[in-house]
Amino acid sequence: MKKHLLILLSFTALVLSGCAQDPKPIEFVRELPQQAFPETVVAGNYSGITHVKGNQYAIANDKSPQSGFYFFYIDIDSISGEITSVRMDSLLTNGQPNRDEEAIAYVPSSNTLFVAGEADHRIVEYNLDGSLTGRELNIPEIYKTARRNLSFEALAYNAKTQKFWTSSEGPLPCDGDVASSKNLIQNKIRIQSFNKDLQPDKQYAYLMDVPVARDTVTTNSQTGLSSIIALDDGRLIVLERELFFVKEYFGSYFNEKIYVVNPKKGTPITSETQLTDETPYLEKEFLYEWRTDVSVLSYELANYEAMCLGPRLANGDQTILMVCDSQNQYLGLLKDWFKVLIVRGI
Repeated sequence: MKKHLLILLSFTALVLSGCAQDPKPIEFVRELPQQAFPETVVAGNYSGITHVKGNQYAIANDKSPQSGFYFFYIDIDSISGEITSVRMDSLLTNGQPNRDEEAIAYVPSSNTLFVAGEADHRIVEYNLDGSLTGRELNIPEIYKTARRNLSFEALAYNAKTQKFWTSSEGPLPCDGDVASSKNLIQNKIRIQSFNKDLQPDKQYAYLMDVPVARDTVTTNSQTGLSSIIALDDGRLIVLERELFFVKEYFGSYFNEKIYVVNPKKGTPITSETQLTDETPYLEKEFLYEWRTDVSVLSYELANYEAMCLGPRLANGDQTILMVCDSQNQYLGLLKDWFKVLIVRGI
């Protein structure tokens, strides 16, 4: 009898283990209208966001006067998911020059923030007063070859897995050209993880979609991977962003897509791996797609390049909080928009 019981328990453990390896799909629930708070949020270039505690978030500004970050206090209604208020503190800085800081991640165990610089290809650690700790992620040399303005754009940390995740915005030179509406190719991106000791862990290949835009006279068309959220179960939520900018400005748009990937099911690569059509890329699960534009009657254009998990709603649904880079409210037409997406299955 004991032998049969042990066999049954072992079989049950295997079944449960198998289930743990296959988390339920993340389901998109709804998108809320974007909101702006001009009375309490100054014009900026807000490029990265991470949750700290309660309603407190840390936000990076890629053109702040000096290197550092801001604390924002964002209240979200627990029933509707609507943002009810946003206010911000002054820049917390170490006094050094801005590093084109594009992404930020909070680490609860050390009560510190890591900020990615696109200009210097570094991801360094800050105390919450803006001073440097002297520590930084040990970046693989291959990432230091990134094209100008296409280096580190995404950064995430998960306290349960104790892993950092980052990627370059565009393909590294060794991995091919940058996708546009003219060449209609796909960006080949490397996503890199780091352990809690700040050392490189595993690297994966990610293949972006072919650009949505089809045009040969566009003044600026570019796609890139702009943000990552790292979940407790090891999955990643990835934001693909496409800019279509025309000379007359009106008619320009951002098309953005969110996918879910599971590195546990992927095949790791190395820095020496040549990314080709045959490379084992992470399998993507589509979550949501939306577009914002600018026209004579609409000024809704929003460059969302930062996202993090917000609070869970009363019914258990999870919010994803997003902030856009308005280029300091470019030409007086753009706004510092905030947006909430609601999902289920996290």
